Amino acid sequence: MPDAEDVRRIALSLPDTTEKTAWNMPTFRVAGKMFATLPEDETSIAVRCPKEERDELVLAEPGKFWIASHEAQFAWVRARLSAIEGEEELRDILADSWRQAAPTRLLEAYPALGVPQEG
Repeated sequence: MPDAEDVRRIALSLPDTTEKTAWNMPTFRVAGKMFATLPEDETSIAVRCPKEERDELVLAEPGKFWIASHEAQFAWVRARLSAIEGEEELRDILADSWRQAAPTRLLEAYPALGVPQEG
């Protein structure tokens, strides 16, 4: 089961990512734009997620994903670290959120982190 240190290590391994405390919690930013947070007691993460996909995730896996009431109007979703199935899934979640916040120059510079290929 991934923990807060895994989140920190993986997030900071993504290009041009920095950590900054905001709202009394760690936040992770790419080129200054927030893409992940470790809210409250650091047992979950909040990440960017388009609202349509977010709703599907919550319906498909309610034990893993949920929408915090104060974030409902924004394109963010929460994920319980205890429900994430290992480091690879955590990396996928963080990289997807990073892609949504990263500027085009970074997406072009790091094509392996670019838009996922349709399978």
